[in-house]
Amino acid sequence: MSPSKPIFVATHPRACSTAFERVFMTRRDILHCVHEPFGDAFYFGPERLSQRYENDEKARNESGFANITYKDVMDSLMDPSKSQGKRVFIKDIAHYLFPPDGQEASIAPSLRNLSDGTMPNGVSRRDPPLRNPTVVPLSLLRKFHFTFLIRHPRRAIPSYYRCTIPPLSAKTGFHSFMPSEAGYDELRRLFDYLSAEGVIGGSSGVKITVVDADDLLDRPAEVIRAFCEDVGIDYHDGMLEWGDEEGQKLAVDAFEKWNGFHDDAISSTALRPREHAKKIPTEEEEDEEWRQKYGEEGQRAIRACVNENVDDYLYLKSFAKDPKSFA
Repeated sequence: MSPSKPIFVATHPRACSTAFERVFMTRRDILHCVHEPFGDAFYFGPERLSQRYENDEKARNESGFANITYKDVMDSLMDPSKSQGKRVFIKDIAHYLFPPDGQEASIAPSLRNLSDGTMPNGVSRRDPPLRNPTVVPLSLLRKFHFTFLIRHPRRAIPSYYRCTIPPLSAKTGFHSFMPSEAGYDELRRLFDYLSAEGVIGGSSGVKITVVDADDLLDRPAEVIRAFCEDVGIDYHDGMLEWGDEEGQKLAVDAFEKWNGFHDDAISSTALRPREHAKKIPTEEEEDEEWRQKYGEEGQRAIRACVNENVDDYLYLKSFAKDPKSFA
């Protein structure tokens, strides 16, 4: 594994990923951080996969990303003039690389290239054929050092639902809850595909790194230190503190395109351990909490989405380090 290979933190919405990202934004000495770049093409560009803005040309144009293709995103990530010799650190949502609702993938038109052994329909030339579930050729996926960040659906899904209803939806621009944006299925399929193709694990030289947000919030120093060891960068405790003027401006600028989703991360100044471990409520207690906050319809939508994604979460969780193993 090349120590200069871009680090790609693949995650799903509301996984405390922006707080995680802020830790690495403190390392402006060695890292060039890029915030959710593939969402530009996924939601707004001519190759867009999401239906969220399909009938809202005005919103797509106002985003500033209406002409952004997947190749544009990839070219920008690989442009040395942007990283200025620093290692690239990307935090992005895995489902931005997938057609929604489990649809069959084909390589994004702007990235189609038969010379890398990946056919336009996404099937690699091997025996037996292994289908690429993403719209990005395997040859390009190999350019990244993939890691994974997860959070239990019982916490991530209600948090995401809140972003899609008033009053917060007025800021986010997400005016409906779409269960297809939960992201666990896509994250698991990405993990399995990269494992099967030897991009992570095995003899790839890239350790399998899965971080659970609850472990991060309980023991941030230990989790970040272990992550840094896996990806080959040095760790120091100062990474858990921020709020300096330059860093704050960088964060505000980076998170501006997803207004309303990152307010907590923008206003924070540090990542400190929780004083008390998060209590795990009963299903009945959860349902009642969601009913009180979001009404009957909201409770039903959240519960259905949570239940649909628990198995994928638990599967990925099985690859995370045991918190007891942290030094």
